[in-house]
Amino acid sequence: MARAYSIYDVFTGTKLAGNPLAVVFDGDGLSDETMQAIAAELKLSETVFVIPADNPAHTARIRIFTPGRELPFAGHPTVGTAIALAERSYGGEGASLDIVSVIEEKIGPVRCAVRLREDEAAFAEFDLPKVPVRLDHPLDRQGVADALSLKSTDIGFENHVPSIWTAGVPFAVIPVHNLQAVESLDFDAELWQQVAPFAEGGLVSAYVYCRGGVNHTARFHARMFAAGMGISEDPATGSAVAALAGAIHHFDAMPDGHHPVLVEQGVEMGRPSYIHLHMDIKDGSISRARIGGQAVRIATGTLEI
Repeated sequence: MARAYSIYDVFTGTKLAGNPLAVVFDGDGLSDETMQAIAAELKLSETVFVIPADNPAHTARIRIFTPGRELPFAGHPTVGTAIALAERSYGGEGASLDIVSVIEEKIGPVRCAVRLREDEAAFAEFDLPKVPVRLDHPLDRQGVADALSLKSTDIGFENHVPSIWTAGVPFAVIPVHNLQAVESLDFDAELWQQVAPFAEGGLVSAYVYCRGGVNHTARFHARMFAAGMGISEDPATGSAVAALAGAIHHFDAMPDGHHPVLVEQGVEMGRPSYIHLHMDIKDGSISRARIGGQAVRIATGTLEI
């Protein structure tokens, strides 16, 4: 059976940058094993399979697979799929409109807003389906430093220390001293497996961050390593930024109000990505958070499966 698919570069408005995503538009009838095999074959960070929504008022239901396992939720697949479905339905030449859709993921329904504009890369943002929470798993500072091939003094800045947060997918959120340390680190997957805990069904991935960025508008610069998902390094990770939101709010003691944060990732891979995080703080807690970014289509085709 021929199944249409497209590949999008996500969290970027420039082709061949950002994080590539495959969207298979007709995933109905494929077994879990076949979906996993297709994701492994394509070797992208994630492959999405679109199937009919359980609720007819929703746009679609999606399954998200890395080359190694299925995820209940992920950021760049949500942004990329929302844009892909909007362009497929409304994105004729000269289209300029705003669309609100609901995409069903394993974590639950995710509300998305898509902006289509003529001669401009599409933009989508979504409400976090789950507010980030901290998991009570200790991390050995020296062990983390060894896995990153850094000195222990490179780990942490100000009052930021390594911690584990989840907004659907757990990450070890690791602050490092400065941009030079992030750029120079050398991730050792074997050492990481010795120091990282298991949480929510898988090995916790490493999300390394510092203040500032190569782009002067970025508030934070980050890299993500996910050996447990079959990903050596990821150019952009929305679910990790969702987890990072918890750490930023906690360690920076953010006051009530609206806080926009731009996170850059993928620079060291030659695939710069820009992830927009918006947090609303009320009574000292995150009351709402959104993640967004651009995406551009770079390929279309069919799977003969």
